Amino acid sequence: MGLIFAAAICSVLVSIWLKICRDRGYVPIEMITWNYAIASILCYFWFKPDLAHISFTNTPWILIIILGILLPSVFLFLAKSLQTAGILKTEIAQRLSVILSLTAAYLIFNETFNQYKWIGIALGLIAVLLIVCSQRSSSPSSNHGMIYLILVWGGYACIDILLKYTTGLGLQFSVVLNLMFVSAFLLSLIYLKLNHQTIGQVRNILAGLLLGILNFVNIALYVKAHIFLKDSPAIVFAGMNILVVVFGVLSGLIFFKEKLKLSSVFGLILGITSVGCLAYSMMI
Repeated sequence: MGLIFAAAICSVLVSIWLKICRDRGYVPIEMITWNYAIASILCYFWFKPDLAHISFTNTPWILIIILGILLPSVFLFLAKSLQTAGILKTEIAQRLSVILSLTAAYLIFNETFNQYKWIGIALGLIAVLLIVCSQRSSSPSSNHGMIYLILVWGGYACIDILLKYTTGLGLQFSVVLNLMFVSAFLLSLIYLKLNHQTIGQVRNILAGLLLGILNFVNIALYVKAHIFLKDSPAIVFAGMNILVVVFGVLSGLIFFKEKLKLSSVFGLILGITSVGCLAYSMMI
């Protein structure tokens, strides 16, 4: 659970850094582009992929291209959602993707659920729903904000499932992960040059490099957790998503002075309890 805990902290730090930079006039797409440059370098030194064995037939290029498109796209949706809906709703929408991820763990990866997993997941989902309800406002959300929240919700579920799939590729795993970051950087750079006639301002590039460090550590720890708990993807899916919701609410309370309602307090308590159930289910 330590890997999941650390990955969740890094995930929330990514959102906090994106929101702070966006509020101060930084350009998210430039930051997102260059975050993948440093992420690809860190991935090479961390996972040490055997790039010499890349081939046209054996390397899963379709998976790499899909992830290369999904990663920056969902990252951009995240930035837009942070701007239009705020950090609490965005983190909650991002982590409600656990519903789709857990469905995949049960239906696609054929994971066996014991009673503590079911209890932990149920408590976690109730916790997320309580926090969602507590953040409802009397004023309706803008159409753009709702669209980005939905895109964040669905996009992160797809990435979760595809990253879980890559951990089962054996020796190809580290190659796919590295090429995924490289393709995300190159595709983002092409988009940036064609649509904005630039490769980025210096301050956006520097902010993007810090974003890339946080983002890579988040993904690396998350993938390591999937490898370590290869027979229990639901624990990784649920534990990660629940902890990020809890940390997201706390960051909104501490850093952005958002008020915490009673239902949020109950949600946080249930969230912590659910993580305890998931951790216990690993030991029996």
